[in-house]
Amino acid sequence: MSKVTSRHRGRRITIAAATAAVALTVGLTTTGCDAVNKALDCVQTADAIADSVTDLQQAVENAANDPTQTQESLTSIEKNLDKIGEKTDNTDVNKAVDDLREAVTNVRTAVDNGDNTPDLSPVTDAAGELTKVCTP
Repeated sequence: MSKVTSRHRGRRITIAAATAAVALTVGLTTTGCDAVNKALDCVQTADAIADSVTDLQQAVENAANDPTQTQESLTSIEKNLDKIGEKTDNTDVNKAVDDLREAVTNVRTAVDNGDNTPDLSPVTDAAGELTKVCTP
């Protein structure tokens, strides 16, 4: 084998290795960005849920003045839960979403049954857990 052929083959191997490294890096970067974007979506939505839980607490405190506020707050939480549920395949996040959804359903049922001061601690606990699992 001549030096020229050996040199060309060496260049081709180097170029092929560099191309593979770039492709791998791009693939990892894309995957990494997707994971980061999902985590940010989760954090932002969990933050919105935390705000909705605060609104719910205030709505329950003021239920005598405006009982519709409680229903609106519950609906807001449910919409945000739908957003997180659509954007993640993380088992811990999905469990936290399910737990919070169940807590919200229980509060809605209590309110529908005439309870003007339902126990919100399961909602606040579940929202705290969701925030915890969404934190990158």
